[in-house]
Amino acid sequence: MQTLNLFSELGAMFLIRWIHFLAGITWIGILYYFNFVQGPFLASVEEAATKKDVTTKLLPRALWWFRWGALVTVLAGLILYYELGARGGNMGAWMGTAQGVTITIGGILGIIMLFNVWVLIWPNQKKIIAAVGEGKAPTGLGGKPRVAFLASRTNTMLSIPMLFLMAASAHMPTWA
Repeated sequence: MQTLNLFSELGAMFLIRWIHFLAGITWIGILYYFNFVQGPFLASVEEAATKKDVTTKLLPRALWWFRWGALVTVLAGLILYYELGARGGNMGAWMGTAQGVTITIGGILGIIMLFNVWVLIWPNQKKIIAAVGEGKAPTGLGGKPRVAFLASRTNTMLSIPMLFLMAASAHMPTWA
């Protein structure tokens, strides 16, 4: 009976780890798409109809996956974080280990990025999508496009150390 209980617990953690991993790929993949593909494409296109179609048809769908991928990634990561720290019975001691330090810093970066997605990027992008859908230029929205742009670029830069730290927490030799 004890073995079955351990197996189901390990199975649940395996599933949560995969959810964290797949949601993270979705989130960061779309973040890179926005910054390295869609942004430069829209900047180079002169046809208003193309810009409107991308902004009103493609962007809302991509933003849906982007913001929910971010939320699921962080929530699954917090569950994993708690389970890793609680495994030995002493969360404080674990946080002082090389694994605990690297995953804590990576997790903090992920939480900052989640904040940027839900508080800065998504609300401003909704206004941009609505304006373009009504035939208005997003430049008439004041600083909203700039805020979304800067938050997205900030997330792109934060993703580099975040990804390194999250991978290093499980795959790097002990630093301490």
